Amino acid sequence: MWTPPRLITVWCPEWPVVAARVPAHLPAAVVRANRVTARTAAAAAAGVRVGARRRAAQGACPELTIVDHDPDRDARRFEAVVRAVADVAPKLEVVEPGWLCLAARGPARYFGGEQAVAERLVGAVHDAIASEVPGPTVAVTIGVADGRTASAIAARRAARFPAGVLVVPPGGSPGFLAGLPVAWLRELDEASAELVDLFVRLGLDTLGGLAALGPGDVSARFGAEGLHAHRLAGGHDVRPSTAVDPPPEWWVEHPFLEPVEQLDTVVFVAKRLADQLAAELAADGRVCVRLVVIVETEHGERSERAWYRDQGLSAPAMVERVRWQLEGWASRPGGLSGGVALLRLVPDELRGDDGVQAGLWGGRSQADHDAARAIVRLSGLAGDRAVAVPTWAGGRLPAERYRWVPATSVDLDQAADRLDRGDGPWPGALPAPAPAVVPEHSVAVELLDGAGRPVEVSGRGEISAPPGVLVVGSQRQRVIAWAGPWPIEQRWWSSGRSRRVARFQVVTEHGVAHLVGVEQRTWSILATYS
Repeated sequence: MWTPPRLITVWCPEWPVVAARVPAHLPAAVVRANRVTARTAAAAAAGVRVGARRRAAQGACPELTIVDHDPDRDARRFEAVVRAVADVAPKLEVVEPGWLCLAARGPARYFGGEQAVAERLVGAVHDAIASEVPGPTVAVTIGVADGRTASAIAARRAARFPAGVLVVPPGGSPGFLAGLPVAWLRELDEASAELVDLFVRLGLDTLGGLAALGPGDVSARFGAEGLHAHRLAGGHDVRPSTAVDPPPEWWVEHPFLEPVEQLDTVVFVAKRLADQLAAELAADGRVCVRLVVIVETEHGERSERAWYRDQGLSAPAMVERVRWQLEGWASRPGGLSGGVALLRLVPDELRGDDGVQAGLWGGRSQADHDAARAIVRLSGLAGDRAVAVPTWAGGRLPAERYRWVPATSVDLDQAADRLDRGDGPWPGALPAPAPAVVPEHSVAVELLDGAGRPVEVSGRGEISAPPGVLVVGSQRQRVIAWAGPWPIEQRWWSSGRSRRVARFQVVTEHGVAHLVGVEQRTWSILATYS
């Protein structure tokens, strides 16, 4: 069994709200896919929980301010923390904004022990955050243990200990983890919510209980994912048996003949290098889990950063981290004094690509992967903000349910998080199937009865006469079937945002079904079914 190294995990709780520069005394939360990912201390005191749906959070705290999820902002402002930690220990790896790891052995010897280096890091990170995000002191916690999982959990539990530091003795990770809930595996994205719920239903509610089972029994009952969870629960945190240190010739680089000062141009080159590297690794049946990005300028300045992702870094994920590194480097005072002369991507650690078994129905297909790659290429050609993708926002009217966001601001490999219809239910919304076409702006029309008079809807939802003709521009189409009305009244308490709409479904003689609505005696097409 591979012995996990001693690791230091630096954890900045609720980093997205810190990066958004929201004062801690104001109730606010960052929402992604209609779920709370971070919240201020005031919001936490009001009962807002991380992972709660947006409506549940607003129900617990009506005055809650919603902050949009912005990973670029989080990464750009986390650069100050990365630089502060790099001054103490240059060799580190960023897992995600707000979370980084480094080996404990070298810094601990230099600064007089693991406790001493951890306390020194707490002070350095506090100073870095204060310079980047003015305001009250922000929580910073550090955990030291054997392996990534134990050190990550120790960092999250360190808030209960003096100075925000928790050091697990060498060899003590299994005992440290034994009494903790098995839900920690889901918290760290090391196991799916379905698997963790299954463990709990079977009585395996602690990591120690799971670790006490035989690996053969776990593998036979829960498969590869269950065996991975079993190893982590036992504190082994083993490196995958297929992990290798790649040969130097596997890296990809691009020296610029003329130094480039536009970061968008460098990101475009990074897209090509990432596609090339991912294709070469895929041909060999491997994925990169630790990537080193090296950028040099014409004046010899150098930025080198290691990025880690346990699930493996796809080409879009590599490009995203290159952009984060460049923007963070360019945003700091005196960061770049010249154009970029070299970009190099070095796969520092690889593992076998076990693949993902595609479902018989639904799930990601090859077309989804091709679409994601096409979006990345278009973004490189037209600019980071030129290509937009839909994300679920919630609402009762078709035009309210989704909104457009820049493709570079989301993870294209995790479309389920972006399109999750989690913020519900929406009383008064139309049931499935949803309309196929939703115009960006409502199309004004006329809905007439058989005598050619406009159809009217009273305040009680009563119609003046059955619909007979739909007039779209200069075209008159006979209505052969209709249903409705379904009136809704939204935000009646706000004079500036209130809406009263009555909706109808109509089918014209051409076999086309529309969703039409009347608001303030004006009819319009809200959506089209076919």
